[in-house]
Amino acid sequence: MGFLEHISEICSFPSSRNKFKKKNQLQTVEIKVRMDCEGCERKVRKAVEGMKGVSSVEIEPKQHKVTVVGYVDPKKVIRRVAWKTGKKAEPWPYVPYDVVAHPYAPGAYDKKAPPGYVRNVLDDPAAAPLARASSTEVKYTTAFSDDNPNNCSVM
Repeated sequence: MGFLEHISEICSFPSSRNKFKKKNQLQTVEIKVRMDCEGCERKVRKAVEGMKGVSSVEIEPKQHKVTVVGYVDPKKVIRRVAWKTGKKAEPWPYVPYDVVAHPYAPGAYDKKAPPGYVRNVLDDPAAAPLARASSTEVKYTTAFSDDNPNNCSVM
């Protein structure tokens, strides 16, 4: 970088603020959108593919799942799908059941979840306190439970 270029940078007006603009990182966004037919699937694909920064779109209509990979903001993708299609779009609420310590606890187990998935209770603290409990907490809570045949009864 020469002396004149250095001086011109110092003296120039900030005409473009793109230097300081934060760039989006490559990320995978998973969305739950209800899709009943191929037309719905096409609408969702068209809405997402038209966004700037989208690299690929994968749709699983049986699971009502849309996976978007690219340099995008997750909130913008959800807003775009909801606005363009008129359908309710929300972040993918399920995780593999191996991730949750107690996948069959009330609040974590969901009948509507795809096979092998349970509701993500790790992000929502009010959803299911028993699903996030440690093993010692589970021992103490089940010791006085009516469902436990070997429970302790204090009268």
